[in-house]
Amino acid sequence: MQLDRRMTSYAVTGATGHLGRLAVTHLLDRGIRAADVVAVVRDAGKAADLAERGVQVRAADYDDAAAVKAALAGVDRLLFVSGSEAGRREAQHRNVVAAAQAGGVQRIAYTSIARADSNSTPLAIEHRATEEMLRGSGIDTVLLRNSWYVENYTAQLEQYRATGAIVGAAGEGRVAAAPRADYAEAAVAALLADVPGSATYELGGPAFTMSELAAVLGDVTGTDLAYRDLSPADFRAGLVAAGLDEGTAEFVLALELATAAGELDVPSTDLERLLGRPATDLRSALTALVG
Repeated sequence: MQLDRRMTSYAVTGATGHLGRLAVTHLLDRGIRAADVVAVVRDAGKAADLAERGVQVRAADYDDAAAVKAALAGVDRLLFVSGSEAGRREAQHRNVVAAAQAGGVQRIAYTSIARADSNSTPLAIEHRATEEMLRGSGIDTVLLRNSWYVENYTAQLEQYRATGAIVGAAGEGRVAAAPRADYAEAAVAALLADVPGSATYELGGPAFTMSELAAVLGDVTGTDLAYRDLSPADFRAGLVAAGLDEGTAEFVLALELATAAGELDVPSTDLERLLGRPATDLRSALTALVG
């Protein structure tokens, strides 16, 4: 069903987060009237700049089913940015899906994880459950299965510099990472597309190994960096020695093993199709972020 964009309302959850804020900006840049954009946030004070631009700011915590229902009232299309609290997301996401059903939302774009149906990481469990909820909701749904963000690595730059190395257990596994800006732009494109039915996109940028990441990041920042690959046992022991509890160490190790198995390596064609351009390559992304 094609909607008249002059009469369509769009909501973005997590709208003051890194990805959500970028998505709101992309909606406005694509010509959507600010009055037709709903920014769903936990803290309205953090969205003052969006309100000043004319965006509707509605406060709702994913844990508060009534607040989420009120926030999605009158919304036609929803960019559902997954929650950030691992272990609590399934219940939180159920509130969002129920609110979307009650409010008559016609299209949902949901930010999932790469290869969600087979991904072995602990992160994938709640994404799979949410995808199942959405399939049973009766709402046209676009699953945006995002691989890693380049920012996952640049956020650790000071640690890399301090040790002179990126330490892991990923071997030669490749990661199809892209900057958040690419994923946000693609999400908005999927949300605005007038294509009936549901769809699934495996989204990622040009893939690289950890050795390649270390080389390019070192070059961009003028730092002597190398990738130091450890056995799973040694990597886990190092995490515990650094102060991580056993559960967290197992969680981080699981991410490394999934990387080694290639579970975060997806073709970049879906991302490029939504963007209408090549996905941002690693060197360009790192240069923009920390260069």
